Amino acid sequence: MFFLRRPTAQRIERFRQTATQNSFSYPEIGATLKGEIPERYNLDHKRVRLGAGSRIFEQACAALFNWKMFDIGWVKLIHPAAPIVPGQTVLVLGRTFRLYSLSASRVIAMIDDDNGPIRRCGFSYGTLQHHVERSEERFSIEHHAEDDSVWYDLLPFSLPQHPLARLGYPMSRAAQRRFASDSKAAMLRAVS
Repeated sequence: MFFLRRPTAQRIERFRQTATQNSFSYPEIGATLKGEIPERYNLDHKRVRLGAGSRIFEQACAALFNWKMFDIGWVKLIHPAAPIVPGQTVLVLGRTFRLYSLSASRVIAMIDDDNGPIRRCGFSYGTLQHHVERSEERFSIEHHAEDDSVWYDLLPFSLPQHPLARLGYPMSRAAQRRFASDSKAAMLRAVS
């Protein structure tokens, strides 16, 4: 949903109540976890090296589970203070191009893999019916045993869903690229 002014707390609460009843806005639920990205979507796989070693990995995982990748200024998360769990509904209030947008997603699954040459932590969430995009996003931290490097990995696929997002497609894509860039910078700050 788009707004010319920042939505009130009451409007956000009504939106939250509606969103918790929503279903996912796309059929390929869990695709980012399986690595089976549907061809018809925009793919924006981005990564940044955060450093090296187990301490950086643990620090980065803690930052991820405290939503530090969203500490970017023009996006505000509205979510429970509880730990991230599958089924949790998350609202995102964004401000881009002089418009506010309010969108809802739901956590699909957690990533906790410490077997093999790459340790991973993270989660994936997918958009609900009340979201400007139809998408899924995986947020993960990787620790590569081969060279001890630690990476923040952001894997989203998306299509515009809201009529304004479709109409302003180039601006929607610009906002997605900006989020990826700002999110990587936020994670670098979180571990420095």
